[in-house]
Amino acid sequence: MEFCKQPATSSRAKGGTRASHKLPTWTLFLAMCAAGIGGTFQYGYNVSVINAPTEHIHMFLNESWQARYQTALSPGLLTLLWSTVASIFSLGGLAGAHLGGPMAIRLGRKGGLLTNNLIAMLAALLMGISSPTGLFELLIVGRFLIGMNTGIGLSLQPLYIGEAAPKHLRGMMTMGSSIFLTGGILTGQIVGLRELFGGEQFWPFLLSSCCFPALFQLLALPWFPESPRYLFIDRGDEMKCIQALKCFHGPLQYEMEMEDIRREHVALAGERAKKPWELFADRSVRWQLISIFLLPMGQQLSGINAIYFYASYVFTEAGIPPAKIPYVTLGTGACECLTALTCGLLIESMGRRRLVLGGYSLMTVWCVVLTCSLTYKTYTWAPYLSMASIFAFILSFGLGPGGVTNILTTELFTQSSRPAAYTIAGSMSWLSFFTIGMLFPFIVKGLKQYCFLVFLVECSLVAIFIFFVIPETKNKSFLEIKREFYKFNFGRRILEPEGELCERTP
Repeated sequence: MEFCKQPATSSRAKGGTRASHKLPTWTLFLAMCAAGIGGTFQYGYNVSVINAPTEHIHMFLNESWQARYQTALSPGLLTLLWSTVASIFSLGGLAGAHLGGPMAIRLGRKGGLLTNNLIAMLAALLMGISSPTGLFELLIVGRFLIGMNTGIGLSLQPLYIGEAAPKHLRGMMTMGSSIFLTGGILTGQIVGLRELFGGEQFWPFLLSSCCFPALFQLLALPWFPESPRYLFIDRGDEMKCIQALKCFHGPLQYEMEMEDIRREHVALAGERAKKPWELFADRSVRWQLISIFLLPMGQQLSGINAIYFYASYVFTEAGIPPAKIPYVTLGTGACECLTALTCGLLIESMGRRRLVLGGYSLMTVWCVVLTCSLTYKTYTWAPYLSMASIFAFILSFGLGPGGVTNILTTELFTQSSRPAAYTIAGSMSWLSFFTIGMLFPFIVKGLKQYCFLVFLVECSLVAIFIFFVIPETKNKSFLEIKREFYKFNFGRRILEPEGELCERTP
């Protein structure tokens, strides 16, 4: 059950195939959309949508506790229950990150995405019936399951699109993950407005609305092929691989990608998919492994959560009425979505390294500016400078760390190591997300506006690491990128007689 659109453009030129930034077929674009709506969109949507019904969930917890135990819920226990509802999402994401790699190997990238939607449907059902039944435990379990769904989706969607796209468009297509993530955040902010579904009677529907993206993906994704690399390298099915490549790249443009897949298959020499713990013993991926430890952690600890925390305060200081602040906050979501789109357009011309390095460097500058403006807030100009700094920080994050990090996880590893790498990177991302959620209130309480100095140091250190370690991966095959790390992993370059870097371990 698959369809293939005709090529959107031809990139055939004299003497060979010329790389073009235009899509080879519309099928590739539509597959990206089908994967994204049930993948990273779910993460952004469910992170954002929980903010609107906070007060209503507090009331539900109080009322259900009173009805069950005939006693009022103490403020401390209410805080504990609410914190559990909010933070259990990240623990579900951590569990999903560990499931994503094995699912990608056993079910395939597309098969794993489709199966993942069943978890989202179950989560929606449990959250939807929690209020009518008066069982807040169903709400907690539902939040855990939707976290697991997003953890799996964050691993599988970039894998599927990154392996389906031609190398000269891999960055642009994998940026679809960030575009759908930020689109999910913005959508959650919009539907959570009081005039839409932010009212008291609608909060169960609001939380269970995660079933709609899952249903859309269940209906749309089966029409597209499985990842060509998975079909050939993991399954050994060359005919289906060629059919998938023709569908994604067009009947006139698939040969070069097929040759690249064959070269990688020969280089791997039938090597089976590795487990996460096996990567730690593999010297050939040592610095790639260090990179996927530091980059996802740097992304989560960069200060973007602090920016959103301070946004309402800064907008209030700038004279915006409290009733209007939710609508102004939509501007931050729209800003991040816009920068993800911009990054998608720039990434194939500017490259990954320049964008992510520039993003962290600019975020360091805005941390300094924001600390100064919040320190001297008594001046009339300070709130407006703070507001400008908030939007500038979000722009810098979206153009660099927010968009490029997932792409690098795809590109730094070959086929046999990639699912395990996503398990490790996803685990680091979710652990950092959970840690910053637990520690951030204490950091803000202790340091106040000077908390941005902590993020300044973190952004500076990550920028230094990228400058010295991360190579440019634009327009390079996975084997070529692996060779770039050879000098880091083994301390020297080994040349074959023809001058090509050798893949052997000394």
